[in-house]
Amino acid sequence: MASDSELVALQETLYRSRNPTRRWLHCSRRDWIIEALRRHAQAHPARALEVGPGSCIYLPVLARLFADVVASDVEAAFLKHAAPLRHSLPNLQLALDNICDSALPPASFDLILCTEVVEHIADSALALRGMRRLLRPGGVLVLSTPQRYSPLEQAARVAFLPGVIALVRRIYREPVLETGHINLMTARTVQRQLREAGFALCEQHQSGMYLPLLAEFGGELALRFEQWLERKLRGTAGAGLLWTQYYVARAA
Repeated sequence: MASDSELVALQETLYRSRNPTRRWLHCSRRDWIIEALRRHAQAHPARALEVGPGSCIYLPVLARLFADVVASDVEAAFLKHAAPLRHSLPNLQLALDNICDSALPPASFDLILCTEVVEHIADSALALRGMRRLLRPGGVLVLSTPQRYSPLEQAARVAFLPGVIALVRRIYREPVLETGHINLMTARTVQRQLREAGFALCEQHQSGMYLPLLAEFGGELALRFEQWLERKLRGTAGAGLLWTQYYVARAA
């Protein structure tokens, strides 16, 4: 089992990976989320919450867009990693909190960001209800999570088998750790859970085509083919093969 410090180091590595496909998968997700945050930032002073800040790449963006920002996590190690940011981001607060049983005040945020978190929570429906409770009426949730049947998630089942992981690390020559994805969902499941939690869907998007072996050994040529295939699949019945699903939903 990877330590929290190893997980933070991994998340930071992903955005500058030497592998073109790995780097693109994570940077394109980051860029879409940042643009979504900018689109839905409110003109009046507002409060934002990030559930599970990870390597903290979104906290500076949130701190520029919102008057007050709270980063919450159930693991103290991730908050410790975020603590130095408070010197440059005076409107940032940290909270040790479980979104499935949150102690934060209800209806106290205008926007919640939750990216690559719910797949680590066994009861994602409960987590989404917790986020709805924390949002003011009309507040916005920006959510992303992997798609259950994407080739990347299916390949990961093999990649993390004993004996195989050592080979994968040798190929990438950088940190490769068990994902901890215990709750992979289809788009239909995520959308149903959002509606049942009290959200109305405003936007949805998919990104990230991964082709095993081609991604590892094909370099930039493979990346261009994957990007082309992503564009062809997005918005079609095959969009479930793309790695990440994104939603912008409003608290009803």
